[in-house]
Amino acid sequence: MTATGSRPERTVPVPDELRAAARKVSNWGRWGPDDELGTLNHITPAHVARATALARRGAVFSLSVPFDADGPQGAHGYRRNPVHLMTLDGGDHDVAERLGGWGGEAERQVSELWRGPMRFNDDFIMMPLQCATQWDALAHVYYEDRLYNDRPAGTVTSFGATRNGIDKVAARGMVVGRGVLLDVVAHRGATHLEAGAVIGPEELEAVAAAQGVDVGTGDILLVRTGWWQYFRSTGGSGAGGPGISWRCAEWLHEREVAAIAADNLALETSTKEFPGVTLPFHMLALRDMGMLLGEMWDLETLAHDCAEDGVYEFLLVAQPLLITGAVGSPINPLAIK
Repeated sequence: MTATGSRPERTVPVPDELRAAARKVSNWGRWGPDDELGTLNHITPAHVARATALARRGAVFSLSVPFDADGPQGAHGYRRNPVHLMTLDGGDHDVAERLGGWGGEAERQVSELWRGPMRFNDDFIMMPLQCATQWDALAHVYYEDRLYNDRPAGTVTSFGATRNGIDKVAARGMVVGRGVLLDVVAHRGATHLEAGAVIGPEELEAVAAAQGVDVGTGDILLVRTGWWQYFRSTGGSGAGGPGISWRCAEWLHEREVAAIAADNLALETSTKEFPGVTLPFHMLALRDMGMLLGEMWDLETLAHDCAEDGVYEFLLVAQPLLITGAVGSPINPLAIK
């Protein structure tokens, strides 16, 4: 036992099989000792230029779920759904009169603003940065006190991430390129994958072959499990999600994929593939590979369109917000065909 208030003793070491995979997929030092972009380095200007040619029809699909009180974070103990509040609305048209008596510069400015015919509404939002459609930054997950590219875990403090933060990605405008959808749930002939379903690299390969699409260098891979559609139709808690296996890391590494996202809560399966180890794919992807992970994307309308025209590649624009020191960011990704 540990003393009250002390850090609990680590009882579950990194499994040997997971550690061996980490050595295979590691990109530490691949793009230099100061790199903070990871596999996004696979997206070159030439890749972006080729991807723009995929916007043939001008059809645009938003891949974001709503940021509202009905999102999938309601069951979380450490995250919450967004709280949206109005700071000014139509009921405040007489604010100048109601503020009478303030005196001084504040009353003068408000009175001046409301003297003319113009009125306006204002609002703000309070939310975790990863409460709905989002990217995990490379600073989000670590183990054995090291972040991607051998950065100390202590470089993330209460002030934010000084290394591997989402701002490093956003400032470079890196998340634009060829998107590829692998519709696993359609390949299985189901409406949604069962709770805890595991998607291995063999299945990703089979789905790509069946769809007639390749997955290669610089691609941003999207995996559809049907989870979001199921959550939306049932109002479920989000527990027991299907997703990819940790074994997919080597498959992605070999193909030099730039980033991966899915329509489920955590991208990877909720099934414990190693006893006592939570989210082993996150460990390999974020800490060892340096690969952005996207979660809670709405792929339904895009998947329907891809099934209709048989085209599973598109221009994808999925920029995070430029939030200094953040370890994740909300996004509204756009697929353009």
